Amino acid sequence: MDMHRIALLRGSFDRVLPMAGPAAALFYQRLMEIDPSTRPLFARTDMAAQGAKLMQALAMAVASLERPDVLVPKLREMARRHVDYGVERHHYASVGAALLWTLRQGMGEAFTPEVEDAWAEAFAVLADVMMDAAYSRRAA
Repeated sequence: MDMHRIALLRGSFDRVLPMAGPAAALFYQRLMEIDPSTRPLFARTDMAAQGAKLMQALAMAVASLERPDVLVPKLREMARRHVDYGVERHHYASVGAALLWTLRQGMGEAFTPEVEDAWAEAFAVLADVMMDAAYSRRAA
């Protein structure tokens, strides 16, 4: 990602942070609406704590976008844990859709097409790294 897109991500994420708890709750609600197969993954989960973890993961990713040497190992580790939780490859598309929807709801008009494209690109890159670590033979 170029520095302009990284700046867009950071600026837009800064707008989300003050409403992190409600945004995370909205994200999980939307995720389970669009992909009911994710519901069992959270059946015994403290959703407030899960929401905090989501925001921490997003903050880590946004802060490390220009440092793949830092970001990629963390993503790989997270991906392997997600496999143990029951996350399947198809869930990543649902997560991406729920994330973009949530950001759109939370940011309103500030979620411009350019900002949306930056988030979509970032999520695609992050998800590719995670799916490769979780499901490829090389990750074994």
